[in-house]
Amino acid sequence: MKCLLIQPIHAAGIDVLQQAGIEVSQASAADMVTVAREIGAMDAVVTRNAGLDGTAMEAAPKLKVLGVHGTGYDRVDVACAKRLNLPMVYTPYANVQSVAEHAIAQMMAISKRIREADRAVREDRFGYRYESAFHELAGRTLAVIGFGKIGKRVAEIASAAFQMQVRVFSPSVPRAEIEATGFSVANSIDEAIAGADVVSLHQRLTAETRGVIDAKRLAAMKAGAMLVNTARGGLVDADALIASLDSGHLMGAAFDVFDQEPLPAWHPFIACERIVLSPHIGGATGEAMRRTAIEVANQIVDVLAERKPKWLINPDVWTARV
Repeated sequence: MKCLLIQPIHAAGIDVLQQAGIEVSQASAADMVTVAREIGAMDAVVTRNAGLDGTAMEAAPKLKVLGVHGTGYDRVDVACAKRLNLPMVYTPYANVQSVAEHAIAQMMAISKRIREADRAVREDRFGYRYESAFHELAGRTLAVIGFGKIGKRVAEIASAAFQMQVRVFSPSVPRAEIEATGFSVANSIDEAIAGADVVSLHQRLTAETRGVIDAKRLAAMKAGAMLVNTARGGLVDADALIASLDSGHLMGAAFDVFDQEPLPAWHPFIACERIVLSPHIGGATGEAMRRTAIEVANQIVDVLAERKPKWLINPDVWTARV
């Protein structure tokens, strides 16, 4: 058995695969043209944010399982996997704590102006402490858009650590389930963001959610509010966000995810001083990387051994094949 890693994973996951007798190889590049050229003899493949397109899947006639290292699979051709009866496994819990912590860190970086303050000290401008407004998170209102595992954990941390008032909008989660956590429920995204000091995005990217934070919704946000995105870059209209930040309407924004990764040098975010940027590192802590690699590897071993894996993106495919 052979497994192709489209992008690197933690050594602990590689050990799991090799101990099961699976030969592991690393793709020479993560673009789909290269992957399609190198995937042909593989029984399994693991991808991270590079995804996997239909052309690459069809170039691997022996492929028995596709492992998604993480929770997001919007860059995977799910329809093609279904057509090929290809089980897709993923790791919905492994990076939850790390990404949630990163979202909180983004909020603090904006409210305390961490990046700007660091630069001021290095440029011998210690008087910066008198030049800008800094804010506490305590007691502020947080709008959580999307109440999956990460959104829920962000809400829990914000509430417990900072006594933030949490308002949730998540159409895929039953109202009673949200209310059971003690957080208030918004009936629409517009209701959720109205008056919120911080808006934190945790939705999947779909045709319905692409550009959900547009110029109209940015204008409707509270003056001086913050926008934090650890979900998917395509949820936000980038040009509209730049305009809102440049006008001073929003205090700041922070992005760990982008519609195109790596972020191109020409992208308007690069020149915008009011956006804190990080290269998709929310789930990249050593602890999360180890958990994620082990979980995805164990499930690949299960599928190759004809055992039902723990987390299937497309359970109907497994049912159909057995």
